[in-house]
Amino acid sequence: MPELEEVRGLEEVRATLQIAKLKEEDLLPVFHCLSFRRSAAAADYHLLELDPALCAQIQAGESLIIRGDKDEHAVLCSEEKTYDLKIADTSNLLLFVTGCRTPDQLTDGPQHLQLVQAEIWGYANSYWELRRQRPKLKKLKKLLLESPYSGPPISTQDEVPESKYTMQDLLDRIQSSREELEAHLHTIHACEINGCWRILEFDYELKLLGHVTQLVDSESWSFSKVPLRSCLEELGPLEPTAMIEHCLNCYGRRYNTDEGEVMFALDEDKVCRAMALMLLQNAVKFNLSEFQEVWQQSVPEGMATRLDQLRGLALVDRSSRPETVFLLKVEDLPDDTLERFNALFSLREKWTQDDIEPYIQDLCGEKQTTGALLTKHARSSVQNGIKVYNSRRPVAT
Repeated sequence: MPELEEVRGLEEVRATLQIAKLKEEDLLPVFHCLSFRRSAAAADYHLLELDPALCAQIQAGESLIIRGDKDEHAVLCSEEKTYDLKIADTSNLLLFVTGCRTPDQLTDGPQHLQLVQAEIWGYANSYWELRRQRPKLKKLKKLLLESPYSGPPISTQDEVPESKYTMQDLLDRIQSSREELEAHLHTIHACEINGCWRILEFDYELKLLGHVTQLVDSESWSFSKVPLRSCLEELGPLEPTAMIEHCLNCYGRRYNTDEGEVMFALDEDKVCRAMALMLLQNAVKFNLSEFQEVWQQSVPEGMATRLDQLRGLALVDRSSRPETVFLLKVEDLPDDTLERFNALFSLREKWTQDDIEPYIQDLCGEKQTTGALLTKHARSSVQNGIKVYNSRRPVAT
């Protein structure tokens, strides 16, 4: 677009106002005369809409990073949150103007008519819109399972370096903010070994947990008062002390006594869930009453198993005779909301809210409830006096 050579004067502005039937006294006394820079082009600039919190982070010198492989839809990440990036078209041409003053900057401006010559450096008819979304973490466990940790090597075997990932490697591959990534690493019981993040083989993790619970039993300690130092001293000859402490962090809550000693309170629900997973992972279905009996026998004495400890881990089928229980981990279900509901309704036609809630809780956005999700993606009815939900659309098989 050619640059405008002629510069408008005050008389021309007044004539334009008269043609537009606008009164000069009804307007601010500053008029901008725009001209296009010769090299101005739409491809030179991209606009990104930021909420006040993100804008403040940018102004404070923090970074926003776009993440995603070539086959993935790009997301934008701050240190704490993940946002979906979508192009929003606008019917109004958006101009990038130097020296342009907005009305709020003219409150103490001149009282007489004044012209400001402003040059347009670029323009756009779309902008990037941000929407808060859940981080895409399913790939994380898949990457870490390429090289699970099963304890210190017996011999000096060289492990494949390509199958291990540093935090920066994970940030480069996973569409998530650092804070969300670190939180999920803790959730899946990953640990940092020699600068790389590893996930423990489940059998090895159970072995560590077994060492801890057997020591608690032999020393007659309370599950809420497990001393770190004594654990490391007693179990150090059996396993690396870092792994013992990692196990305590996974299955307990760390705290300090008044004397400054580090203690752990073992979490009964987490320990019981681990034992349930051990029993269920190799069985297609388990007779519920038999499972409950074996499950209770497998946990440390003094701990009590309950079916609500299986939320998001296993599903009870009370319609079968006898009643059964089988493994169904929420982490194995699709991340996409529609695909998740399709998978659940393919598995079971009708769900109670108590049964389906653990498997959709992680799909909820900010300020969204599982009830709202069910209203949108399921149809409710009453069956034998119990409210149940089934799919709103045909289920793909």
